[in-house]
Amino acid sequence: MYSRLKKNNDFQKLFSRGKKSFSPALILLYMPAKQTMLGVCVSKKHGKSVKRNRIKRLLREAFRKVCPQLKGTYACILLPKQAEEYTLAGFEKSLRIALKREGLL
Repeated sequence: MYSRLKKNNDFQKLFSRGKKSFSPALILLYMPAKQTMLGVCVSKKHGKSVKRNRIKRLLREAFRKVCPQLKGTYACILLPKQAEEYTLAGFEKSLRIALKREGLL
C-alpha cells in the first residue's frame, strides 16, 4: 500500500531533486523514500474540475495496481500528458513503461 503526498514542501522537493521518466501518456517524477508515496498533479489545461478529478482517480488506481511490484520504496509524482481520451489501461501501461525504463519494476 502507499500513502499520499499532500504537503507543498514534499512536492517541491520532488520537483527540484527527483528524477524524471517519460512515457506515452504521463511523466513520472520519483526519488527514494522511507515509504511509498504518491502525488498527482493535473493542470487546468486538461479541462474542468470534473475531468481533472476523473484523471486523478484513474492515475491513483493505475498506481495502486502497479505498486506491489515496485522493487523499493519511492515517493512519486504522476503528471499526465494532454490527450483526447484518458483510460485506466492506458495509464497503467504508460506507468509500467516508465517504471521499467528506470529499473524500478
